Amino acid sequence: MITNAFEKELFDLICTTCKLDDIDPDTVANTDPLIGPESPLGIDSIDALEIAVTVQREYGVRMDSENTSRTVLQSLATLAEYIRQSDGAGER
Repeated sequence: MITNAFEKELFDLICTTCKLDDIDPDTVANTDPLIGPESPLGIDSIDALEIAVTVQREYGVRMDSENTSRTVLQSLATLAEYIRQSDGAGER
């Protein structure tokens, strides 16, 4: 279950970006993998690219390399932490 407001905001953004209409947020934890076969969201590498572009547009945060995005997109928690630590994040 996602209890942090910012992580919930990111979850909603990911669901909108990837057109995930049938995902119950109560079945997803902030530490669940976002991408890959263990992901409850079923996100693939094309979706990950869309998420990276959307995060850059919405929060002004850029993921510079494949290695960075792979690390950042491990979970909602890692994505939220990356955005918080970046200059464009403000107080989240």
